[in-house]
Amino acid sequence: MEILTEAKYYCISDLIGAIEVALKKKDKGPEATCRIPLITSQTEEQLFLSSSAKPVVKFLINRHNNKYSYTATSDDNLLKNIELFDKLCLRFRDRINFIKDVIGSNEICLWSFYGHGKKVAEVCCTSIVYATDRKHTKVEFPEARIFEETLNMFLFENRTGPDVDLLQATASRTGVTMSSSTAACVSDEEDDRRAGSTGAGSTGQSSRFRI
Repeated sequence: MEILTEAKYYCISDLIGAIEVALKKKDKGPEATCRIPLITSQTEEQLFLSSSAKPVVKFLINRHNNKYSYTATSDDNLLKNIELFDKLCLRFRDRINFIKDVIGSNEICLWSFYGHGKKVAEVCCTSIVYATDRKHTKVEFPEARIFEETLNMFLFENRTGPDVDLLQATASRTGVTMSSSTAACVSDEEDDRRAGSTGAGSTGQSSRFRI
């Protein structure tokens, strides 16, 4: 405040403006650096996906969708999925948009991955297991698969469309690899045939000499 008073006394307009802006931000309090939207409707979800310039990871969690009793490890795995989502949000929030859905479909725990507004992958963590007396809902924690799909989202980062050159290069490289491996197999078979033919020819010549 003392600096503001002196700036006003000496009529330093630029400094006055900068100080007032800083004081307004200070009065508002600290701003959150990691914000996760909660989806409230399908329309809102589609609007968010279509307008997002970054890849999107959606985490659907709704424990009350369950029709059967949970297995012994399901509750623990649900918590692990939630904790992993929080960690991924904190780590990759600058490169990926994360959203949470708690009112979604009949799923209980589902990860969805979107690039350029389209779903490119999905990881479902629930399944129905059959016991001797009744059915149970099993919740799993496929940590490696979730990490893999999250890292794959970087392929859709800062792009307006698919990387055609990368796709062609990958396809041609795969074709070359398959062709070379096929050629290698054929050459081995040909070598065997040639070796067999050579051996047969040598045997025939030897028999002729013996006669």
